[in-house]
Amino acid sequence: MAKFTKLGALLASAALALSGSAALAADYTLTISSWAPPTHNINAKMWPKFIEMVEEATDGKVTAELKLGLAPPPAQMDLVMDGAADASIIFHGYQAGRFVTTKLIELPGFEGSAEDASVAYWRAYDEFLKNADEHRGVKVIALHTHGPAQLHTADPIENLDQISGLKLRIPGGVGGDVGGALGATGIQVPATKVYETLASKAADGVVMPIDSRKGFKLTEVAPHMYEMPGGFYRGSFAMIMNEDILADLPEDLQQVLEEKVFGEPFSRELGKIWDAGDVESIGVTEGTEGNSITVASDADQAAFAEVAGSVVSAVLEEVAATGVDAQAAYDMIKSEMSGM
Repeated sequence: MAKFTKLGALLASAALALSGSAALAADYTLTISSWAPPTHNINAKMWPKFIEMVEEATDGKVTAELKLGLAPPPAQMDLVMDGAADASIIFHGYQAGRFVTTKLIELPGFEGSAEDASVAYWRAYDEFLKNADEHRGVKVIALHTHGPAQLHTADPIENLDQISGLKLRIPGGVGGDVGGALGATGIQVPATKVYETLASKAADGVVMPIDSRKGFKLTEVAPHMYEMPGGFYRGSFAMIMNEDILADLPEDLQQVLEEKVFGEPFSRELGKIWDAGDVESIGVTEGTEGNSITVASDADQAAFAEVAGSVVSAVLEEVAATGVDAQAAYDMIKSEMSGM
């Protein structure tokens, strides 16, 4: 228990702690590092759900504290590996080349909710993707993806052709592949810098999940949403944990966390939260003066399907080069999602 106490003392003054008396009553307190705004669902709902699940599974013996601002998004993996935090959330697209197999869940064309996709993602990871060992050095405790990402712009977009030449904040991974295929000029900044990037007119828009209209205040700086049914991509996230910290817990607590929290249970809950965030953001958009939603025409949907097909083929080749059976994993995700 000394390691937990020492780490907690070291970081106590670094940022915001969102658990109160529970931490004092628990035998073990994990330190969570997160990077999204305090009001974003990652911090407002996802990590609190994790703490709730952990406390319930361990009868209050283990809890966690959420701290913000310890490091920028791309540094979270190394932060956990180095033991500066016990757990964190990573967006795989921020580190080009470090994660390849994770691009499978980001592909456009999957039918279903974020909950369905997150559960299917975990199952495909457990069956195929973990063999690539891309998260070596940390414990993966959940995998998840947001709902279909859409285009949010300062000026209205009426058709797919208008995307070519736009300066768009696009994440790495498949989001970047799709943006390039559509002729957009990609501007890569982390999600935490999106608002100021759009407010300063350094970009014409952003491709992000609908949830971001509220979570990152896009209703203020990108009032117009161009919706492609099925989305332009889905983002890949992992919740990770320091392996040594986990190993220091008593075996009975490790076991109950593995059975009741880690993996599919936590992944499912994260997907549910993403879905609820999309619904909430649609309501906020419809209720905000000057905001609009334009759904892609049938012709634009058909044109994008061709673009998406070429992206899918390229990603399958890229993933296969890691030694993973990319086609089998891709087919499994589609099959799992269609059966849910």
